[in-house]
Amino acid sequence: MADLDALRGKYIYAIQSATDEAGLEEIRLAALGKKGEISLKMRELGQMEPAARQAAGARLNVLKDEIDAALRARKAALADAALEARLAAEWLDVTLPARPRRVGTIHPVSQVMEEVSAIFADMGFAVAEGPQVESDWFNFDALNIPPEHPARQEHDTFFMARAEGDARPPHVLRTHTSPVQIRAMADLGAPIRVIAPGRVYRMDMDQTHTPMFHQVEGLAIGRDISMANLKWVLEEFCRTFFEVTDVELRFRASHFPFTEPSAEVDIRCSWDGGQLKIGQGDSWMEILGSGMVHPKVLAAAGVDPAEWQGFAFGMGIDRLAMLKYGIPDLRAFFESDLRWLRHYGFASLDMPTVHGGLSR
Repeated sequence: MADLDALRGKYIYAIQSATDEAGLEEIRLAALGKKGEISLKMRELGQMEPAARQAAGARLNVLKDEIDAALRARKAALADAALEARLAAEWLDVTLPARPRRVGTIHPVSQVMEEVSAIFADMGFAVAEGPQVESDWFNFDALNIPPEHPARQEHDTFFMARAEGDARPPHVLRTHTSPVQIRAMADLGAPIRVIAPGRVYRMDMDQTHTPMFHQVEGLAIGRDISMANLKWVLEEFCRTFFEVTDVELRFRASHFPFTEPSAEVDIRCSWDGGQLKIGQGDSWMEILGSGMVHPKVLAAAGVDPAEWQGFAFGMGIDRLAMLKYGIPDLRAFFESDLRWLRHYGFASLDMPTVHGGLSR
C-alpha cells in the first residue's frame, strides 16, 4: 500500500485536468469502477494480516472518499462553466425595441362582416340583430311565405322539436336574416335603414354550401325610395368592398315572396388565368338578390304600405369572402385548421374603415 500517495496524486491531477463530463466519467471508472485501480486495491485487503488490513483499509477509504469528492466538485465546476457559456451565447438585450408580432388572428368571415358593416355605416345604415331560433311566423308568414308556399320546401328548414301536446306555433333555426328586418320595422317604424348580418341555417352541404352559413341583408324604407336608390347603394357597396374604381351591375328579373319587383344582381367580371377580376371582362357572376319590399311584408311589420316603400337585399358573407380573398372551398371555413387561418386570417388590430382601407 506504499503507492497510495502516488495513486492519489495521479487521479487528483487527472480530475483537475478533465475538460468535459465524458472525460471525467472515464477517470471515475478507471479509479472507482469495478475494475478500477482503487477497487482492485480494496480486494487485496483480504490477503493481509488483521492489523495491516485495518490500517490499509482506513487509508483506502480515505482515498476513495477524496477521489469521489474531487470528481463531484469537478463535475459541478464543468456544469457551471457550461451554463455560463450558454448564457453568454443566448444573451439578449431586453431594452431593444420589440419585434412586430401578430397577436391573434381574425377569421375571414369576421373580417368581411366588419368590412360590410363599415361600408353600410358610411351610407347611414345601422346594424340590427335578432334571435337565431325564430318563430314560424317571423321566419315565413310575416315575409309573405304562407304554409303552402313552395319556398318553404326550398329553404330546407331545421324545425325545433316540440313537446307532445304543445299547441304553440313551431320554431325554426332561421333560414335567413330577413326576420330581423321585420323585428326592426316593428320596433323602430319608418323611415329606417338597417343591415342584418348573422348566422343562418339550412340543410345543405357541398363545396359551396354548409348547414350553417352567414348572410347580411339590407333594408331601407322611406317615402320616395325606388329601385334607382337600390342600384346606387349596391354599386357603391361593390365598388368599395372589392376595392375597384368602377363596377357594372346587371339586374335580372326574378321572384322572391318578400319583394315585388324582385331582381337577381350580377356583377361584370373576368377569370384571367383562374383569378377573379371584378369590374372588367365579358363574364357575369351572380352575387345577391334584391327588390322592393312587398306591401304585405310592410303591413306585417306594422308599416303602412300606402305611405311607405323601400328596398331590401341579401347576400352571403361566406361567398363574399371566397370571392374577394380567393378561398376555393367553403367547408374550410369551419374546419378549425390553424394553418388555414394563419394563411387567410387577418391581424386582430387592423379594423377596416372606408377611409383607411378595408383589407389592409
